[in-house]
Amino acid sequence: MLELIQITNDAAFARRCDAMPGMRLFVDLERLGKAERQAGRNTFISAHQPDDVARVRAAARQSRLMVRVNPLHAGTPRELDAVLAQAPDCVMLPMFTTAAQLREFAGLLAGRAPLVALLETAAALRTLDEWIATPGLQEVFVGLNDLHLSLACGFMFEPLADGTVERVAQACHAQGLRFGFGGIARLDEGLLSGRDVLAEHLRLGSQAVILSRTFHRDDADSVFEQEVAGLRAAEAQLAQRDDGQVQRDAQRIAATIRRIAGELAAGP
Repeated sequence: MLELIQITNDAAFARRCDAMPGMRLFVDLERLGKAERQAGRNTFISAHQPDDVARVRAAARQSRLMVRVNPLHAGTPRELDAVLAQAPDCVMLPMFTTAAQLREFAGLLAGRAPLVALLETAAALRTLDEWIATPGLQEVFVGLNDLHLSLACGFMFEPLADGTVERVAQACHAQGLRFGFGGIARLDEGLLSGRDVLAEHLRLGSQAVILSRTFHRDDADSVFEQEVAGLRAAEAQLAQRDDGQVQRDAQRIAATIRRIAGELAAGP
């Protein structure tokens, strides 16, 4: 079962998520440089606060809790101590660029919680082989939002079509690491439909994806739990494909991504 990651600092909503199997709760404390990187884009910039970690921790009975901290900086040791006091199940480091940075962070973490490396820079991608065996590393999550910008792509899913995400997946599998990527919209929404994104997660052996804001917007005729149930039903259906269908779907999805990228580049 693909682990569905829900970003939230709302304890009541966290309890609703926790009631469903296969969820991971995500408190996002990253601030440094994020607003500047994503200026002018319709992306989520968290307003979560350190106190939110304890509230969501209390709501998580069966779900894992992940906390994203700031990129490595002078205050990282103090920040980590405060986060680890709330016993998260894993800690995510964003925006690293070198193996040395990831190893320094792992040293500060010192085995007190598993490490999730958020691969979202071209430099981190280039040095993948240098840091993939970092002690304490449990999971690599490919952040397509920032990675595609760092790679000068015009469409977020281009690294999925050109083999970049697959290369990371293979490196993770070879090391016995967990692997996930990107966000997913509702099944039949998004420039690249949630259904097609889900198909690629299954093809690549992904174990985690972030649910987009579309899953819990206030629609009169939809409920968050129903949307998640629909995603699970599609996951079970896609898992029944034979190898030939998986490859045909992958070729079709890659062609769709290239078409969308071309249309975006051409403009209105």
